[in-house]
Amino acid sequence: MQPNVGEATLAAPQESTQVRAVQEVAAAENSECVIICARLEADLVELSAEEQREYLESLGITSSGGDKLIKSAYRVLGLMSFLTAGEKEARAWTIRQGSRAQEAAGAIHSDIARGFIRAEIVGYDELMRAGSYAVAKEQGLMRLEGKDYIMREGDIVNFRFNV
Repeated sequence: MQPNVGEATLAAPQESTQVRAVQEVAAAENSECVIICARLEADLVELSAEEQREYLESLGITSSGGDKLIKSAYRVLGLMSFLTAGEKEARAWTIRQGSRAQEAAGAIHSDIARGFIRAEIVGYDELMRAGSYAVAKEQGLMRLEGKDYIMREGDIVNFRFNV
């Protein structure tokens, strides 16, 4: 039975001749190739976050094509994210891989970079395991880093500065 024109097949997309050709070009250019199923992405938009997770699990997929595309673009462009979190909001900031703490502070505001004193840092995974800032601090997971600290993907930072 032939699939309908709008139907997406998820099984073995790497077997497509066109996909293989694009993968070969990407490999020759030392780049990446991300396979995206438009129908699947359209279906995911209609679902809640929990339903999306369950749907992807039922298909044996760990993340959406859109998520894979974003992660691939960050790798190819040499970018990464760090986080800031306060009472009012949590936010991700994009910086170049290999950026130092003082440079990362400048991504938020030039005054923070100019008056940089120290960065109070905890890793995202460490904070999630601890459950709260207070527990992370009690467990010694928070650390103070200087201006030359090389930022890591997922660092949660509170910059100490004086202008």
